[in-house]
Amino acid sequence: MTTTLEAADNIENNVRTSSRPSDLRITDLRVAEIVGAPFTSALIKIYTNRGIVGSGEVHDSASATYALMLKSRLIGENPCDIDRLFRRIKQFGGHGRQGGGVSAVEIALWDLAGKAYGVPIYQMLGGRFREKVRIYCDTDAEKPSGTETGKRLKQRMDLGFTFLKMDLGLMQIADVPGAVVAPAGSLEGYRIHPGRGPVKSMEDRRACNAVYDTHNVRHPFTGLHFTDKGLDLLEQYIAEVREVIGYDIPLAIDHVGHISLQNGIRPARRIEKYVPASARGRDPRQYADQYRQLQEATTVPICTGEDIYLKEGFEPLLKSGISVIHPDLLTSGGIYETKKIGDAAQEHGIAMAIHMAESPIAAMAAAHVAVATENFMALEYHTVDVPRWDDIVTGLPKPLVKDGFITVPDKPGTGIDDIVDEVISQHLQEGVKGVWQPTDEWDDEYSRDRTWS
Repeated sequence: MTTTLEAADNIENNVRTSSRPSDLRITDLRVAEIVGAPFTSALIKIYTNRGIVGSGEVHDSASATYALMLKSRLIGENPCDIDRLFRRIKQFGGHGRQGGGVSAVEIALWDLAGKAYGVPIYQMLGGRFREKVRIYCDTDAEKPSGTETGKRLKQRMDLGFTFLKMDLGLMQIADVPGAVVAPAGSLEGYRIHPGRGPVKSMEDRRACNAVYDTHNVRHPFTGLHFTDKGLDLLEQYIAEVREVIGYDIPLAIDHVGHISLQNGIRPARRIEKYVPASARGRDPRQYADQYRQLQEATTVPICTGEDIYLKEGFEPLLKSGISVIHPDLLTSGGIYETKKIGDAAQEHGIAMAIHMAESPIAAMAAAHVAVATENFMALEYHTVDVPRWDDIVTGLPKPLVKDGFITVPDKPGTGIDDIVDEVISQHLQEGVKGVWQPTDEWDDEYSRDRTWS
């Protein structure tokens, strides 16, 4: 006859107990630095003593160092203590790409916790408001033609997308004589982005630094102005797009350009008749009052926020009266912080779209927030034309985006089983030797981190 104790032992022997959430400890953090997902990315893995691994991602175009520097502050800790660990490391994040390391770690911790407890992340956030996540398909303009851009957008509609986004602004008219008033030579700096990787000479480095400086001039100080001719061209551009795609589908506007408040108001008023779903604000986040003035001057819903770190960073904008916030999980602080940002926006009557231009890791982290946040509107998707994007990970449906939606699986963590080394090894950043290389040099990184005396 089997005793109660023996029965318990039999259960123990037949149940996978490798998670044991209370016994989990972080043992390692490693990175894989890749290109083409669709941009440069640093994927991370956090390893544990029980064999469970959590995946995260640093914001595109940011340095893996932002995540690696946090390793010594995480080793030995229980990854399920997400909030406590986040409060420990969040001082090392910042706005823009500087939020990438903290956000990547936070996402990996949620993935680990979900796997340890055997539940999807959205369930730990309070459950679902929707079963599927609507995708807005962000489509760059390859040619300065509204008709041609409209044809590309129509192709997206034929694939099942129900929400579109396109560029409309400075770069569509910068090469047209008389369309933009600009200080001599300044437009050249906006046509290229600061480079990365090794440089060949000191002169090359100075040239890279000059481009870097140009892109860091805040919008009110660039001296760029649209002329009436330029505004006519922008209006013609969106009119041609609408002629092709019609008015039965939302169309959001992106990348207006490095222009002042006044030059944001003028094109916004011109395109009101074409019913944009939103227009991405052109000012840096620091000028919340200018966002208030912009939104009050137009009926176009103003949208911004992809470069803002933490809920408190959004608070001035939430009081400015804009219509849509647009956090990116890889800057905002990760999964839980974005959920809190969305809930705070809802209290102000503001919708939330989510910015996302990264690998399926970031996409799934964002999708879990999207299904668990009531005022969510749409999630960015920038990889329709990126081959093998779905092949970066295993465990998810293929294609991940189907008929314009992501269906979030009822699987633990993000739902991703693993990252496919064979795929990402074919797309390493310049100078990177391999994936998941040892990072022992970061194990004992130390400073007295307390921010008060």
